[in-house]
Amino acid sequence: MSEPLFFNPVFKDRIWGGTALRSFGYEIPSESTGECWAFSAHPHGQSVVKNGPLAGKNLEQLWENHRALFGNMEGDRFPLLTKILDANQDLSVQVHPNDDYAKVHENGELGKTECWYIIDCQDGAEIIFGHHARTKDELAAMIAENRWDELLNKVPVKKGDFFFVPSGTIHAIGEGIIILETQQNSDTTYRVYDYDRRDAEGNTRELHIEQSINVTTVPHQLAATSPSVEQQGDIEITSFVECDYFTVEKWSLDGKATKEQNQAFLLCSVIEGDGSLTKSGEEYAFQKGDHFLLPNKFGAFELKGKAELIVSFI
Repeated sequence: MSEPLFFNPVFKDRIWGGTALRSFGYEIPSESTGECWAFSAHPHGQSVVKNGPLAGKNLEQLWENHRALFGNMEGDRFPLLTKILDANQDLSVQVHPNDDYAKVHENGELGKTECWYIIDCQDGAEIIFGHHARTKDELAAMIAENRWDELLNKVPVKKGDFFFVPSGTIHAIGEGIIILETQQNSDTTYRVYDYDRRDAEGNTRELHIEQSINVTTVPHQLAATSPSVEQQGDIEITSFVECDYFTVEKWSLDGKATKEQNQAFLLCSVIEGDGSLTKSGEEYAFQKGDHFLLPNKFGAFELKGKAELIVSFI
C-alpha cells in the first residue's frame, strides 16, 4: 500500500480525566475524558481507519486479514497500543505484570511494559516511579500499613521528558500531566493505592494488593535510558528506547526531509504542529492530534512542515 493509514481514536472516560485532549482537536465525549487510544487493536477499544480503501476497518481486522501491511509478522494479536493521557488528577498507584504472569492469571492477556513521553505538564508536576522497599516482605508491610510517603519514589517532570516503565515497576502519572504512552497491547493494571477516593456513586475502586505484591520488582530497578540524537536533513530524530517490545523515537521536523520506511510498520502520532507527507506524487496533510500508520514496504517519502511526532515500531 502506498498511502498512509490515518486512524480515528477511541476515547475513555476516567475518574481522573479532564478536557485537555481538546487541545489536540478532538471532540471528546465528556468533561472527564482521560484517554485517547490512538492505535488500538484491543477488545476494550478499537481504532478505525478513516481514509482510503480500508476506511471503516479497525486495526484488529487489518492485523487478521491484511497481515502483509505489517510485513507478515507472526503473533495472535497486534503487538502495540498507543495512548494519549490527560491526568487532570493523580492516577492510581499501579503496577503491571509481565507476559508470563498475565498469560496464567489474566486469561492469556499480554503483560504490560510501557513508556511515557511528557507532552506537557504543569509547573511542579511529578510522577511516581519506583519504590523504596528492599524485600517483598517489606513491600507488603509498607502497603498494609499505608506508609505511602515512605514507600513511593516521586520524580519531578518537565515537558519533553521520557520514561521507560518495564512490567513490575510501581508507577503513577501525577496531576497536570499530558503524556503519550507506547505500550504492549494489554489492558491489565493492578492498583496498589487510589488515595481512598470515590466515584460518582460513592464507591472506591478495586485494589489488587496480592497481585501487585506478586508482580512488583523488588528492589526497584531503575530502567534508565540514554537518548541519542541524529540530524537527517531538516528532521532531528531522538531515539529514546529500543527493547524487546518496541522502539520509540521523536521526530522534530522543521522544513523538509526525505525518509525511508523499512520497518514492518511505523506508528506516527503528531503531538505538535502540522505538515504533510508526500508519497509517489500524492500529498497527505497532517496536524496535531493525527495518528497515521505507514505499512510495510512503504518505501521513500517526503515530510514537510514544522511538527513533532512520536514514532514507534517493533
